[in-house]
Amino acid sequence: MKRTLLLLLLLVLAGLPSRAQNNSYDIDDECYRHFQNAELTAGKPEYRAYGDSLLARALAVGDKKAEVLYYVMQLKDEIRKIPHSKPLTRQDDQRVEDAKNILLEISERYDYMQYYYYGLELTQNYYYNHGRRAQAMRLAEDAYADAIRRKNEYGIWHTSRYLVSLYRSRGDFRTAKRYILDALRTFETTSDPTIRRQSPARLYCDLSDTYPVGSDSMYINIDRAAETAMNYMDSVRVHFYQTVRHALRKETDAYHWEANKLRNDPVFVSMDIAKPIFFECVDVLVDGGKVTNPERIAEELSSYRNVKFVANIAENYGDGDFAFALEKQLVDRIERNLASIGSGNIEEMNAVLGNTELSASLREKERDLAQTTKLAIALLVILLVGALVATVLRIVSLRKAQKKDEAVIAKLTEANEQVRLANETKTRFVQNMSHEVRTPLNAIVGFSQLLSLPDGSFPEEEKAEFANHIVNNSKMLNMLLDDILNASSMDSGGYSILLEDCDCHFVCNAAINSAEHRLQPGVTMTYKPEEPGPVHIQTDPRRLQQILINYLTNACKHTTEGSIVLTSSTTAEPGRIVFAVEDTGTGVPPDKAEAIFGRFTKLNEFVQGTGLGLSICREIAEKMGGRVWLDTSYGPPGARFVLSLPL
Repeated sequence: MKRTLLLLLLLVLAGLPSRAQNNSYDIDDECYRHFQNAELTAGKPEYRAYGDSLLARALAVGDKKAEVLYYVMQLKDEIRKIPHSKPLTRQDDQRVEDAKNILLEISERYDYMQYYYYGLELTQNYYYNHGRRAQAMRLAEDAYADAIRRKNEYGIWHTSRYLVSLYRSRGDFRTAKRYILDALRTFETTSDPTIRRQSPARLYCDLSDTYPVGSDSMYINIDRAAETAMNYMDSVRVHFYQTVRHALRKETDAYHWEANKLRNDPVFVSMDIAKPIFFECVDVLVDGGKVTNPERIAEELSSYRNVKFVANIAENYGDGDFAFALEKQLVDRIERNLASIGSGNIEEMNAVLGNTELSASLREKERDLAQTTKLAIALLVILLVGALVATVLRIVSLRKAQKKDEAVIAKLTEANEQVRLANETKTRFVQNMSHEVRTPLNAIVGFSQLLSLPDGSFPEEEKAEFANHIVNNSKMLNMLLDDILNASSMDSGGYSILLEDCDCHFVCNAAINSAEHRLQPGVTMTYKPEEPGPVHIQTDPRRLQQILINYLTNACKHTTEGSIVLTSSTTAEPGRIVFAVEDTGTGVPPDKAEAIFGRFTKLNEFVQGTGLGLSICREIAEKMGGRVWLDTSYGPPGARFVLSLPL
């Protein structure tokens, strides 16, 4: 009764004119005062009065944002009432889930989606802080998928950053990198002021951790973090990474100056970016000393990132044994972490299924229900068997007739589809070849006509250039016809493979000599073998050279600047030799990595070729017991095509 009277009184008072909105939440000032009190008392008995006051005032003045904030506080109150040390019950989960669902419904209705995703984060933290980390991870992934489905930029920005922190805590930097890049793409392309007011500096620092320590990519992202820092905490984090960079580069004076500045900064100490033991170790290393007891050091450093930093700094200063021991401690910790995650997931699943809370009385009721169900099913079976027998016999006869009809229809459909595909292939082939053959043929005819003009029409150097164009286009025309003949020969079964001993270096150099005339101005082509001495393999050297020439020619077409490198390795795959052609050209989208090996497939219709080269490479490689593929982890820029053959 008192609570009802209080609400009525607040509604009457709220009818007075609203004061100006002079607060960071941009809500009614009276609502903001109640909101602050609710924030301070959430989880305590006195919260109820402040929460009711906030809701009453928000409804009275029509402040929808303040109303949403009331439901945020309701969720916080339910979560804070449950101590972290207390084992969770189903009742606890239900109260939290109910409060979360109301917040999601209200925030979505009023289009305050930032609180929608904040509510999801609060719930995820609730499970995470109570040891149910697998459940928190699933909820975070679901929230991210929800944001993607809605195409909600704030949701993608918010949930991807939360997933980054979860995966980093597990030492899974590879998965974290995907969400870091997603958040950065959202920040760079969005016009949402809520996102733009936030700083991406932390993300750039996190991204630097996903690259090898001391690499150019790590330093580039540290510089980006420095450029985008919006507040003092961002600057402190960036200064830490810059201090590490000084240590890695052996810039001793700069390191000591930055390290002393950070150690004396109370903000840095409160952020817990690095334990004091970190600087103690690095001080000894950069001053030429030795650090011992890697087990204790790794344990006290705690952070995966900081262990890697110290190990790499030790290696840079010549203490390789300590660096190796520290890396081993890191690997052991990751293995233990993975094992604990696995066992934790099993325990959580048991809790979700209720295996630990199933009471004896409930099991007894389930047995009674099962027996009753069995009796009911038995009676139903007896009643239905007679009707089913007659129905089944009729269905069997109908299905036999239907299967015969379906078989005939399927054969006709398949034949019709084959005819349609063959007609489409023929039409596409004729159209493609009429264009591809006409281009080099026109060049040959045109330059030949120029050469046939009376002497004196052109100087000798221009005639030599015309002749060179005729030769190049003749080779191009010859290659087009070879592709067609090779494809036809494979289809007819007349394509043979003759195995013999050969030196792979000789074959690779021959392939480069055959393809280098296709290089565009300013582009270099080189062969870099893993082993300088002769490498003898058992294969068909002509077919091997044909694949390599196709790879190199393809790289020449799409590389307008930079370099093309052919490599060979006998250690990349046991018992096999691996060739690769790497270029700095336009590259291939990962989703097209398989499509480009199909016949008549061209990503750029304006580039010369039949679209048969890569498909021929795959068929030849398979006949030789090998395989070809596009390395989707390479680039950008450029592409890396790989051939693997048995030794």
